Amino acid sequence: MDKFIVSARKYRPQTFDTVVGQSHITTTLKNAISHNQLAHAFLFCGPRGVGKTTCARILAKTINCENIQPNGEACDTCVSCRTFNEGTSLNIHELDAASNNSVDDIRSLIEQVRFAPQMGKYKVYIIDEVHMLSSSAFNAFLKTLEEPPSYAIFILATTEKHKILPTILSRCQIFDFKRITINDTVEHLQEIVGKEEINAEKPALQVIAQKSEGCMRDALSIMDKIVSFTNGELTYQNTLEHLNILDADYFFKLLEAMQQQDLATSMLLFDDINRKGFEGDMVLNAMAEFFRNLLVCKDEKVVNLLEVVESFKEKYTSAAKKTSASYIISALNVLNEAEINYKQARNKRLHVELALIKLTYLQQALDLTDKKKVVEKTKAVQFRALKPIEVKEHVPTEGTRNKVQETSGAKLIVEEPLEKLQDTRHKTQEPKANVQNPIAQTAVPKTASAGIKGGLSKLREKIAAENNNPNNQQKEIDPEGLKIAWQEYILKLKAATKHSVVSTFEMMECRMKTPLDFEVQVYGNIQLGFLKQEKTALLQHVQSFFKNPNINILVQLVEEPEDLTPVERPLSMKEQFIRMTEKYPLVKDLKDRLGLELDY
Repeated sequence: MDKFIVSARKYRPQTFDTVVGQSHITTTLKNAISHNQLAHAFLFCGPRGVGKTTCARILAKTINCENIQPNGEACDTCVSCRTFNEGTSLNIHELDAASNNSVDDIRSLIEQVRFAPQMGKYKVYIIDEVHMLSSSAFNAFLKTLEEPPSYAIFILATTEKHKILPTILSRCQIFDFKRITINDTVEHLQEIVGKEEINAEKPALQVIAQKSEGCMRDALSIMDKIVSFTNGELTYQNTLEHLNILDADYFFKLLEAMQQQDLATSMLLFDDINRKGFEGDMVLNAMAEFFRNLLVCKDEKVVNLLEVVESFKEKYTSAAKKTSASYIISALNVLNEAEINYKQARNKRLHVELALIKLTYLQQALDLTDKKKVVEKTKAVQFRALKPIEVKEHVPTEGTRNKVQETSGAKLIVEEPLEKLQDTRHKTQEPKANVQNPIAQTAVPKTASAGIKGGLSKLREKIAAENNNPNNQQKEIDPEGLKIAWQEYILKLKAATKHSVVSTFEMMECRMKTPLDFEVQVYGNIQLGFLKQEKTALLQHVQSFFKNPNINILVQLVEEPEDLTPVERPLSMKEQFIRMTEKYPLVKDLKDRLGLELDY
């Protein structure tokens, strides 16, 4: 029986062309080899399982190859390539910095660098997980990394670039590896499945690629596990079952029930999901991802962000067309809040069911909100009514014709001679120069201008007469008028049945401070509170009484004096006995003779 080798090791790339999803790095390395422009130190950084160590080994193998191919690949037939493939090459040294991270380990490595290679051009040192080295080990490695021998090449690999010292980064050529896309992962898995003669459905491979999150090693490990579980049959259903993933069909059914506000169907679907062993937080997370995919499908520009099985893409697109963007965004907010508060909930199932209830009636809440916004927007605009003013100047006589010219807010009756009107009929009308003021453009006769001037003069006289009227002039405050205004305001309060305010105002004092200021004196915070309630109305009343809007109100708070009258307190039993003995001494003698002890 042959020994089983996992796919991640069995199908590990041996040439640059077989590296998946890192063409930007492999092309650069091949060009550097072909043009003999190799750096003395490389830093490969990126997520796990994307090919950092694999590319380092291929680079070490290729630069020592005796017959490099025109495309920059190793020949795999020379002595150097064969020893590398067999693992017996003395020119390649790998160091795991996770377990060999001390200064002594780096010093022993530096001692090995001094010796030139016995066969081949270069000695390559691959240090994996280099970020695990201690600070002292990094410092011991600095000088050798900066000026190594001409035959030494260092390849450092790490998943956490931010933990490496800047002095190390400045001495290396940095290559950033990216996550492997789902399409590249699926294509590579299909090649391996074909070589292994495994019956695999493409949707199952797509689910594996999604679960691996861009890590090829994880994808191969998952595939090996499912193949062992299913005896070589890789189907979509058993892949979902083995990876404990919810089928997207459940969410399409839930969405349909929520859009129809069918709460019973939603609860039954969740019960079915719960019986299959899926935890509530997993359901909330998967449902949030489902709504995220719907939101992505709403815009054609971002459809490439949709990472789902191909058979579901059409379903997502059709469902997104039936669902409004406002509903999707609101549903994402509800699910996000439910997922955050899930750990604090005591009844986990009820917590998820409450989220489903909110989603079921979410559309109804959105419709009510939209109607409320429409009602708020359609408020009638209130305008102040303007009365037109009629101005008449001359009485019409024989041989004249009345011409009425209307303007905004006024009617002007103008008289013109008939002869002048008949002469103007034969003249062409001049074009208007200024559209903004049509009244100024019209040629007004002398009689019309006289009528306008007369009307304006009458208006000025009327306004001046109103201002000169003593009843309409502004007055200053006088003590007698202020008392009358104060009593009138108290009567207004009585008419409004504010009895508590009336009694409080009657206890206050109102007096004149300056010709434009009056002062109200209050006693205690209770009266001050009542005055604050009526302060604005009182000020408006006084201003209208004196017909002067410049009048101001002042408030003076007089603190109530503390009552220092001593209060008699009841005497204690001991004090009562002492006072009794002072008044009747025989009581004390009787106590002493009988030897009594009093309990005070």
